[in-house]
Amino acid sequence: MLVVPMSSSPGLEISTLPQHQFFRGYRWRILVLLFLITIVNIVDRQTLSVVAPLLTQTFHMSNSDYGRIVSAFMLGMMIGEFPMGWLMDRIGVRSGFSFAAVWWSIGTAMHSIGRSVFQFSLFRFWMGTGECGNFSGGMKVVSEWFPEHEWALAVGIFNSGTMIGAVLAPPLIVFITLHFGWRTAFLLPAFLGVAWALLWRSYYRPLAAHPRVSSEERAYILEQRAPSEHAPKTRDLLSSRRVWAPMLCRLLVGPVMQFYWFWTPQYLFHARGLTLAEIGLFSWIPFFFGDIGSIGGGWIAGLLIRRGFTVNTARLSTMYFGAVCCLLSIGVVTAATTASAIGFISLVLFGNTFLSANMFAAISDLVPRAVVGRVTGMTGIAGGLSGLTFPLLTGWLIDHVSYVPAFFIAALMPLAGVFLLHAVVGRIQAPPAPAMSEAQLTL
Repeated sequence: MLVVPMSSSPGLEISTLPQHQFFRGYRWRILVLLFLITIVNIVDRQTLSVVAPLLTQTFHMSNSDYGRIVSAFMLGMMIGEFPMGWLMDRIGVRSGFSFAAVWWSIGTAMHSIGRSVFQFSLFRFWMGTGECGNFSGGMKVVSEWFPEHEWALAVGIFNSGTMIGAVLAPPLIVFITLHFGWRTAFLLPAFLGVAWALLWRSYYRPLAAHPRVSSEERAYILEQRAPSEHAPKTRDLLSSRRVWAPMLCRLLVGPVMQFYWFWTPQYLFHARGLTLAEIGLFSWIPFFFGDIGSIGGGWIAGLLIRRGFTVNTARLSTMYFGAVCCLLSIGVVTAATTASAIGFISLVLFGNTFLSANMFAAISDLVPRAVVGRVTGMTGIAGGLSGLTFPLLTGWLIDHVSYVPAFFIAALMPLAGVFLLHAVVGRIQAPPAPAMSEAQLTL
């Protein structure tokens, strides 16, 4: 990302931006499309976890078996992250995003014919190689279509689709499963993914060439951007602490959300004694709070920047706050009642998404727009690596010890991730303008 730092910009001051610019303009319609596909993405992902109590009983799976299926998905995510990020940068998000949505939707539909741990693992892997494109593409769209001070809010809004999807998935999937069977539950989100891909192809064009964007809005978006930018080569990215910092952060933050996505229904079913119908009634509540955290984290960061705080202060303060909230994961397994356990999960997911909105926005703060897709994919590889191993560890811990150590580990990881990002990069800010050389990238 190449912008002149806020404190020294001779251009438009954030404090003087006309308020009517917010939530008006075509860029917000594009954001709605990102929001919708993120909902579909997570409903796809959550379908397995919602029906997991039924599948594990039907096919006599252990927690370790279920952990292997989850890890297969994370392996697919990890392997697919960089190719998907490269694809978004290479052919653009119009074609790249459409391909990713259709690809993972086919993988989702294939779950309906699954009969064994191997088959579910294979289909899960397939789905993972495509689903990783959602964030790579989404981050690239945000960096192109929004001015810097709106990045965290835009990321928070489209990322809140993860929580809306997680809110909708339990009651929706339970209803479909109880009335039409679990196999049908995998077909609906697959259909929605393909339908969205067609809609995206119809509506999306690059900012510079979009006929529905007014000249005023285009000027508003581009006002503080440098006239040119350099796209570093991949080998230069791999040697930069501007890339390694968010990679290390996502390595530790990402698996915690995956942990709650994949294991909350199992925990409520086995440890708290809820039925499948009760899971559908109550397990959406924590993800609703996660949705508030996602939007709130982005909004607070944007507010701080508009009030004159540096991007560094806005990002780090919101990320540390979210990480501290995640420590409440310890309270889930020590809670005396199921209601209080759900309350603790709700606060943890609020904190995790509050943090994540700014973690993803920080990528666009640190690197050129031309490589945002690639770098987001690289952070996804890091998150996929830990996401691959953590479900295996979780399944083993539950089978041989209990849920307690898994929740304790999940409590500590986000704070460690934010600390590493802070320690490695020092300050979250744009590289020197007007161009970023390979040498400057390592600053």
